[in-house]
Amino acid sequence: MNASPGRHLLVVDDDDRIRGLLKEYLARAGFRVTTAADAARARKLMQTLDFDLAVLDVMMPGEDGLSLSRWVRGRGPTPVLILTARGEAGDRIAGLTTGADDYLAKPFEPQELLLRIEAILRRAQSAPSSPRAAVSLGRYSFDLERGELTLDDSPIRLTEGEVWLLRRLAKAPHMAVDRYDLIRGEEGEDSDASARAVDVQMTRLRRKIEDDPKNPRYLQTVRGVGYKLAPD
Repeated sequence: MNASPGRHLLVVDDDDRIRGLLKEYLARAGFRVTTAADAARARKLMQTLDFDLAVLDVMMPGEDGLSLSRWVRGRGPTPVLILTARGEAGDRIAGLTTGADDYLAKPFEPQELLLRIEAILRRAQSAPSSPRAAVSLGRYSFDLERGELTLDDSPIRLTEGEVWLLRRLAKAPHMAVDRYDLIRGEEGEDSDASARAVDVQMTRLRRKIEDDPKNPRYLQTVRGVGYKLAPD
């Protein structure tokens, strides 16, 4: 069976046996398969490789699959299929509210997993393409795809971290985003220190965009949560 040649899947599961079996089965179906044993490794892989779909186990040591799913969907359009031994309705809802495209409870038949993966990929492929998204911030405009900020069509230099921050907020305009969800994520990171680094980046970004950085119009603080972007 060679249903989806060249499609690249990421499989994240802390169980060596399951991870190996899934890789072997999906490779026989024609997929390219890369595996990771935990969320930290998965994050690093996704920062250097492009994947057509991520298959994530929920119950893992350290960061769980639900948190990883939120991170994956927050950084781009990569579809997510969640695998878990917990099949109750509440658990399914929790998985889907992270932005996951589907949810499959263990144990499952490999053929069902394959069919669900192919269904997700078909939906992703048939989704209508939209014009390049941009947000307007007064005289500024931010192109989400290119990560470019312009002032009256003149480019404004942004650091890589500032692009990440602005793009993440722009994907959920007028919605509060937790400071910890704005962390780009590195293995072994100090979460509190990284959240403080987000605050520093926000201060610098406000200086580039806001007329009055101390009273921001567009990059607003949501007390007790994090930040939100309020475009025109």
